[in-house]
Parts: sequence; structure tokens; C-alpha cells
Amino acid sequence: MTQAPAPTADTVRRLARSLLKDGGGGGHAQSAAGPDVRPVSAGAGPATWWVGSHHVLRLARDRGTSVRRRREPRLRDLVRPHVPVALPAHVAQGEWAPGLLCTLDTRLPGATGEEHTVSAVGEADLAGLLTGLREVPVRQAETLGVPRVSPRSLEALRRAAERAAERLAAADEFDPGRLDRLTPPAAIQLAAQPGTAVLVHHALTGGHLVVGADGRVRGVLGWDAAVVGDPAEDIAGLAVAVGAPAAVRAATLAGYGARPCLRGLWLARCDAVIHLADALTGRGGSPPPLLRTRLRRAWEPIMLERVTDLRDGDEAS
Repeated sequence: MTQAPAPTADTVRRLARSLLKDGGGGGHAQSAAGPDVRPVSAGAGPATWWVGSHHVLRLARDRGTSVRRRREPRLRDLVRPHVPVALPAHVAQGEWAPGLLCTLDTRLPGATGEEHTVSAVGEADLAGLLTGLREVPVRQAETLGVPRVSPRSLEALRRAAERAAERLAAADEFDPGRLDRLTPPAAIQLAAQPGTAVLVHHALTGGHLVVGADGRVRGVLGWDAAVVGDPAEDIAGLAVAVGAPAAVRAATLAGYGARPCLRGLWLARCDAVIHLADALTGRGGSPPPLLRTRLRRAWEPIMLERVTDLRDGDEAS
């Protein structure tokens, strides 16, 4: 399979100029050469670019991502009435290489969750997000092509995390004894319950949260990864994005009980251990400093950690 060429600023500028014209955005001031473009993050062949001060251009690097991003505007339209935060608006789309989609969206004002701390009021925004996702009609999401994904085995993840923790211990990065609190019986007890599948954002990283200087969550990006599945996955995402206590408080405000909150917490903790261990051996996609921050956030202590006290009634309401 022929690999797509790495995008350059000139490539992106030409694409943006064409898409702004197609999407009716040509009224924005730009030079004769085209709009000002710059990569959102450093790296070879960045896939996300700022276009002026009002737009974002994303380049799909494979056909699977192209498929997901073709349905993303319709999914955002389905979600938007149910959530209290802003979602980007679709402007235009096209192909930047054969079979590879490029999408131009509006830029939401604010910084990322990696730059600004979410306030107590921001936690209420996150609670509204989780509540709204639960209200999105699952059948309509599936009609759009959103896949249904089975819940992960927490016991299998626990075993993988134990192996990763030993590698981190050898590098003086983590005390593997901290995982002892998640015993095999507890992992089984925290299995996802039948009939709880909802629309799951599935990528609630700090980079996908748009946070204002006041700590309010103003918007959410990255909807192409959405699935129908385990709501604990979004609780887990928030644990590494904003910290375990804030994530659990938001989930509790959204009506989730002890079981899904604790399941999300341990999904986040195990994932954080595994991802950092992989990064230190050259197998991870994110830089180790960011993964260390996520590990710290996921392992922040919370009050709700007595898994042996769970009762059958501790489900999401």
C-alpha cells in the first residue's frame, strides 16, 4: 500500500483555501497565498492544523480514520442537543490524498485540559456531558455507523498492568504494590453490568477538552472515536484528563453509582501503567512526560475505594 506523503504547510494552505471557498468561509481575511496555517502540535507530518484564528483542518492518515470522520459531523449533530458544552461545527471536507479525508471545522475558543485546570463548576459541565451522552438514542447512533463495542475485561487488564508495573519498577517509575488493591475478586466484581451500554465519547483526553481560563469546560473535541459501549470508559478518560477525584465527582453528579465509578477508576489506572511502560520501551505513541502526568492523575486517591462494600444497588441510576 502506498503511503500518503507527509503534509506540508503549502499543501495544507492550498487545501484550506479550497475548503474555505467550498464551505462559504472565504470572507475571512487572508493573504494572496492563502490563509495562515500552522500545526497544532510539533512532529513530522502533523495531522491537525490551525487555519487562521477560526478553523481547524484535520488530515486523516488512514482509511479507517477517514470512515470515522465522514460520520463525525452527523454524530455531533445528534449529540449537540443533549450536552451543555459546545461541539465544533462542520465547515467542509474533501480528500487530501487518494482515499484520505480532510475536514475543516470551526475552532472552539479556549485552551486544552492539559493547559487549564477544570474548576468545580467545570466538573458540573463534565457531569452534564456524561448525563447527555446517556440520553443520546443508541439506535440513532448505530444507524449512523457508530460501532457497538463489548466491555473490556478488567481482570485481563489487571494482569497486563501487573506485568507492566514490574517493568516500571525496574525503571524506578512505579511501585507495583499499588496494584494489590485491585484483587482478582474485585476485578470480577467490577465487571460491566448487562444493559448499561450508552454512547461513549471514548477519547476524553485533556487534549479533547476545551477549558476556559475560569475552569469551565467550554467544548469537547474528537468525536470520531465514539462507540456504543461501557460508560466507565469515559469515566476512565476523565480520570487521566482531570484527575481521579474530579472524574468520580462528575460521574456521581451524572447519576453513576459506585460500581461504574470504581470500574472507570481502575480502567484508567491499569491503562496508565501499561501505556507508560510501553512508552519507555519505545512502543507508545505519546511522550513519557505526558504519560507520567496521566499516571499521577489516575492514581490520585479518592474516598470511594472500598470495593468490598459494593452492593447490588450501586449501579448507575
